[in-house]
Amino acid sequence: MPQTFGLLVRFVMKDEASAQSFDQLASETLEGIRDHESGTLVYVVHTPEGEPLTRIFYELYADRSAFDRHEQQPHVKHFLAEREQHLAATEVTYLAEVAGKRPALES
Repeated sequence: MPQTFGLLVRFVMKDEASAQSFDQLASETLEGIRDHESGTLVYVVHTPEGEPLTRIFYELYADRSAFDRHEQQPHVKHFLAEREQHLAATEVTYLAEVAGKRPALES
């Protein structure tokens, strides 16, 4: 079975205006991901309950190569360049699959 590659990213915004701008930027980026990234299996943005200035991204890729291709996309490069102005903190956790239920992968 192919080994997926995942990330959990926690972003904390500077303030409410930054959160709104960041959400717009993330929404625009998701359009490119949906349209151009077959190796991106899951890319979901969450707001934790009681933390209105925090966003959690859960990302799951078919494999490490799919993640590397994701990072090279113009819409992702734009997101990476623009996001910093809105952020007070970022924490990235890389995830190695052990077991679970996920979308089926082509072999």
